Amino acid sequence: MYAFQRYQQAIDFLEGLSNIPQEKEYMRDRNEPSLYLKRMRYFLGLIHNPDRHFKFIHITGTAGKGTVTTMVHEILQTSGKNVGSFTSPFVTTSIEKIRVGEQYIAPDELADIVEYLKPHIDRAYAYGPYGRPSYFELFLAIACVYFQRQQCEWVVLEVGLGGRYDATNVIEKPRVTAITNIDYDHTEVLGKTLKQIGRDKAGIIKKGSVFFTAEQRPALLRMFQKICDEKRVALHHIPREKSYQEYNKALAAAITRGLGIDEKHITQGIQRIRLQCRFEIVQRHPLVVLDGAHNRAKIRSTIENLNQLDFQKLLLIIGTADNKDKASMLAQIVPRADHILFTRFQIKDRKCAHPKELALLSKKYLKRGARIAMLLDPEQALGHALKQAHAKDLILVVGSFFLAGELRKNWIPEEHVLRKRMG
Repeated sequence: MYAFQRYQQAIDFLEGLSNIPQEKEYMRDRNEPSLYLKRMRYFLGLIHNPDRHFKFIHITGTAGKGTVTTMVHEILQTSGKNVGSFTSPFVTTSIEKIRVGEQYIAPDELADIVEYLKPHIDRAYAYGPYGRPSYFELFLAIACVYFQRQQCEWVVLEVGLGGRYDATNVIEKPRVTAITNIDYDHTEVLGKTLKQIGRDKAGIIKKGSVFFTAEQRPALLRMFQKICDEKRVALHHIPREKSYQEYNKALAAAITRGLGIDEKHITQGIQRIRLQCRFEIVQRHPLVVLDGAHNRAKIRSTIENLNQLDFQKLLLIIGTADNKDKASMLAQIVPRADHILFTRFQIKDRKCAHPKELALLSKKYLKRGARIAMLLDPEQALGHALKQAHAKDLILVVGSFFLAGELRKNWIPEEHVLRKRMG
C-alpha cells in the first residue's frame, strides 16, 4: 500500500503544477506554438536527453492512433523486441500511459522518477527560458527516463494533439512516422479545414524516416506525397479496407512488415491485442460496452461495431468534453438509441459539456418513442441503465475516455490495475 500512496502523491504533485501560473516573461502568443517543443527539448536536456537512445515509431491521426500504437507494440513484443510505448489518454489510472513489454510502469518506479525529476522541474521553473513543463510534457519525460532504465530498443509514441507542435515531436530521428486518418477534431487548435488539420499532423514526417498512412482522401494524399518528396521520405499508403478496425490492423501490419517483422509475429501480435474502453465488452446479460469514442470519426467506428452485435434495445450513456463537435457525434449515435442518459465525466482539468445542452442538441435526432434523462452523477446514470435494461439489451457508454474510464472502475478497479500493472 505504501507504493500506491507514493504513486498518488507523485500524481498529485504533477497535477498540482497546473495551479502554478507561468511567469509573464515566459508566456508566448498562440502564434508561436514552437514554445512547446523548445520547452520540451530544454527539459530533456536538463535530464541528459534520455530520448536519444531509442528507435522511434511516431503515430498520429484523428482516430485509431492509440489502437495502432498498441498493435505495433504487441507485434514488436511478440517478435522478441524490447519495446516501450507512450499513449494518451489513460483509461483508469496514469500508469497506463507508459508500458514496457507486457506491463505498465510500476507505481513505485513512477514515484521514484518523479522524485528524480523534481530538482530539474524546479530549475526549469526558476531559471529556464520557457517556464515550467506541462503535465503532458512531464509524463513524456518520465516515459523516456523509464524506457532508458529498461533498456528499450524500440519506442512507439502516440501523439497527444496534432503533430507538428506536440511535445512528442521533440524526437529528432524517428525510424517510422504514421498518420491513421484525418477528420475534424480539435479544430480550435489544428485548423478548421481537413487540409489544415492534415498539414499539422504531417509535421511529424522527418527526413530519414519512412511514412505510412491509411488516409483515403486524394487531396490529402497528394499533400502528404508533396511533403514526403520535399523531405525525401518514402510514402506507403494502405488501400481501402472494410472497416476502421481493418484499417488499423492493416496499418500496424504494414509498419511492422516494413521493419522486417515476420508475418507469424504480425498475426500473433494483432490477435493478442486487448484495448481498454475501445468498444470494450465488460459485461453480458445485459451487454455493457465501454467506448471512449469522442469525435465523429470514432463514432462512425462505434456504429460499425454496433452493427456486428445482436441486441434488442440500446441504452446510451453519453457525456463529452465541451470542445468537441457535439452535434455531429449526436447526429450519428442518438437515432440508434431507445433510452438516452445524458451525463458528464468528473475529471477536474477538462471542461465537460452540459448534459442539458447535449439533450437539447439531440432532440431532432431522437427516434420515435425514445426516452431521455439527465443525471449529473455518471454512477447513477450507469445504475439507472442497469436497472432498466433486460438481459438481451445493450448499454453503451460513449463520448469520452474520461467517462468510460470512470465507469470502468465498476468492473476493473484502479487498485487491480496498479497491482497487476495490466488492464
